[in-house]
Formats: sequence, C-alpha cells, structure tokens
Amino acid sequence: MRPHVWIAGEPRLTRKHAEVRAPWEGKLLGLVGEADDALVEEAVARAHEAFKPASRLPAYVRHAFLLAVARGVAARRDDFVSAITHEAGKPVSFADAEARRAVVTFTLSAEESTRVDGELLRLDHAPLGAGALGACARVAAGPVLAITPFNFPLNLVAHKLGPAFALGAPVVLKPAPQTPLTAMLLAEVVRDAADEASSEHGLEPSLLRAMLSVVPCAVPLAERMVRDPRLAVLSFTGSAAVGWRLREIAGRKRVLLELGGNAALVVAPDGDATQALDRIVPAAFGYAGQVCIKVQRLFVPRTIEREVTDALTERVRALPVLDPADPKCVCGPLIDARSAARVRSWIDEAERMGARVLAGGAREGNRVTPTLVAGAGAGMKLHDEEVFGPVLTVHPYDTLVEAWRAVNASRYGLQAGVFTRDLGTVAAAFRELEVGAVIVNDAPTFRVDGMPYGGVKDSGYGREGVRYAIDEMTERRLLVLRGFL
Repeated sequence: MRPHVWIAGEPRLTRKHAEVRAPWEGKLLGLVGEADDALVEEAVARAHEAFKPASRLPAYVRHAFLLAVARGVAARRDDFVSAITHEAGKPVSFADAEARRAVVTFTLSAEESTRVDGELLRLDHAPLGAGALGACARVAAGPVLAITPFNFPLNLVAHKLGPAFALGAPVVLKPAPQTPLTAMLLAEVVRDAADEASSEHGLEPSLLRAMLSVVPCAVPLAERMVRDPRLAVLSFTGSAAVGWRLREIAGRKRVLLELGGNAALVVAPDGDATQALDRIVPAAFGYAGQVCIKVQRLFVPRTIEREVTDALTERVRALPVLDPADPKCVCGPLIDARSAARVRSWIDEAERMGARVLAGGAREGNRVTPTLVAGAGAGMKLHDEEVFGPVLTVHPYDTLVEAWRAVNASRYGLQAGVFTRDLGTVAAAFRELEVGAVIVNDAPTFRVDGMPYGGVKDSGYGREGVRYAIDEMTERRLLVLRGFL
C-alpha cells in the first residue's frame, strides 16, 4: 500500500511521506505517510464525534472488542516481532517479549472494561443529607491523544489504547517518527478487531473503527492536538523536557506523563552480590540501555567495591554489540548516530572531569560498546541526567543512609532496585527512596503490565498499568437522590 495514515480506522493516502530505516544496517524498511493539517483536523473531529456513542457502548461490547485486539496481536506476533526488531533495532528476544506483553495488556484491558464501577455513598452524615443517597460513577473524560516513544512501539502504545478502549474513549495516536510501522500494523489489527466485534454484536463497523486514528505528523501539528480541547486526555511517554512542555500547553486536559529516569540499584551489605550481577548486565545494557528504567547507577558497599567492579568489568568487556536479529543479541545499536554521539560525548565529559572508563566506550556510527564507568559524580551528565544508552556507573558507599541519600540526589525518581535479605532494609528503602516503585531482589527494570507504573519528581505525573491508567482517564460524576428513600 502507498504511504498512508489511519483516520477512524480507514487508511488514507497522504501527499507527504517519510522513510523508515533500520538502525542496524540502514536498510530502507518502508515509507510512512505524514498527516497534514487537514488529516490531523479530521482525526481529531472524528474522535470527538465518536466519543459519546462509543462511551455508551455496553461493557460486553468493549470487552469483546479488546479481546479481539488481543487475539489479533497474538495471531500476528511474528509480524510484530519482525517490525520491532528491524525499525526499533531491538534484540529479537526482547521484541518477542514485548509482543507477548502487549497481548497481556490488551487482555487485562478487556477484563478491566467490565470493572469500571462506581460506589454508593451515605449522605446522612449531616442533617441535610438525611433521606438522601449518593451514587458516584466513573465516566470517561473524553477522547485521548496518545504520543508514544520509539523504544516500546507496541506495548507502550497498548498501555494507552487498552485503557482508553476499555472506557469507550477514541484515541488519536501520534507514534514516534523512528517506529511508525509497528503502529501502522497495530492499526490493521484494531480495524479487523472492530469488524469482528461489530459483526458479533450487530453493530455498524464504523463506530468501533473510529476508536483509533494513527497520524504521524510534524511537531507543530502534534502540539496543535495537545492544545485542542476536543481531546480531553493527553497520555505521553518520552523525555522529561518534552513532557513537561506539553503539560504546560495542554490547557484543561487530564495529563498523564511517563518520563525518564536514571535508575539506581543498591546492593545492601547483606545482599546477594552474585545474583545482583546476573541481573545488572541485561538491565543496564539490554537494548543498548534505551529503557527508561534501565540500571544507570549501581551502589555497592565499599568493602566489596573492588570485587564487584572486577567481576562487572569482565562481564561488560565480554558483551558484544550484535545485529538485533541475532537470537544471542542483548546489546544492539542505538536508534541513530546522533544518540550514539551524545552518549559518547557524555563519556568524554565524565573523563575530563575525573571519571574512569573501566570497560567499553568505543563508538562506531550508532553503536556504542557497553561501558562501565567509575568515579562519576555530581555535575557530570552521566550521573545527573538520563543517559538512555549502554552506560553503567559504579558508586561505593559506607552506610545505607549514605546510599539512600545518593539515590535521591537526582531530579528523577522512577524506580529503584535493592538487593537485601533484611526486612528492616526493605522497610528503610521503601520509606526513604523517592521513587515510584522499589523493587526488592531484582533490577529496577522489573515491570508487569497490571502494576501501577510511574514516577515522581521529573520522572512523570500519574500512573500507568491498565486499571490505574483507567483511573487517570476517568472523571467522577455524582448523582444525588432525594425523595426516593
């Protein structure tokens, strides 16, 4: 098919298009349409028009629709794995895991579509409320604008579409420019699921088809949608700088931001250092570190610093950068040469300021070898910012109080990992660490799709995880009944 976008479930040819190339070898993978002003306006208008009838669909219809989407993703898993591996440069085993997770996310969304309940309220706690009853319902706030990143082009999209579809809220999706082909494939699956559910329940297909538009577009057009009051919810995953700017211009929208981090892992004095090492390598260097909860800062007791550093150095030096299609690949290319150049420049800056590169750090094109750095500190970008690349910094500490303070000395707070067998240490970590989640005896990369997920400080605003995203996309509406009791 010629370059196109999707408007209310229908492919629409475009006048402009962009090339999509594979990060590994630069191969042309395909052409994707770019929406212009008119197509963006039509996508927003169709979502706005479809909202009321779609949000009034019975829960069993929304449930059937989402299950059909889940089945469609499962049936085309190989296609999704190929698309993710090639256009995102994600190792094939990681891409397969993402496709499997997306099936879970849509299935959980189907289940939650039947649980969007309210509550009955007693109002007779004051004389005025005697004889009155309150019924509080959760209702969809309105159509959703979803803006998604390149690194999880299927499952992070599913985390926005699934909860919205569970509420009957149409979505306008603006995918990352690096990975639009996965979104286009998902649009086909959603269209087919809409037709299947419509046929099953005797509906006109256009209503469920209108649940999704996919509009790759220029930044000014994306910002126009952010400002447009017809889209009542903005769900954004990406960089902190962009996310907070979008919140500033979003007006009265409900805004859900999942942003970056420089996640820490603390090995407590009683923690299993060997177990931690086994988790650190894939958690720090998997997918070239292009994961917002990847391990960036490792804190170890000073008494075992040399032992841990030597073991890590050996493991990091042995980890190659491979073709993402190779089943053995853990660390592949960065998404583009500009990202690799930025990572290398941050390593250079850290070395100039006194840090030491213990392993890796070589750059060729968009590939940076897994890098281990000692001596990084405040004022270095490798320490203060989100590297989003295959770099790990190691930091010794003398007391856990010192470790908690060092973890918190960041403008980010997404997730942190702690290896310990001591419940007192677990309690202290949970009490002291300023993060959205504390992961015990695993890396901060741990995430299952039903759990509340999100950060504090510059790492975000609100929570994802299907049920929690539904909460973010709903408003409470109260009915007060008098004279019926």
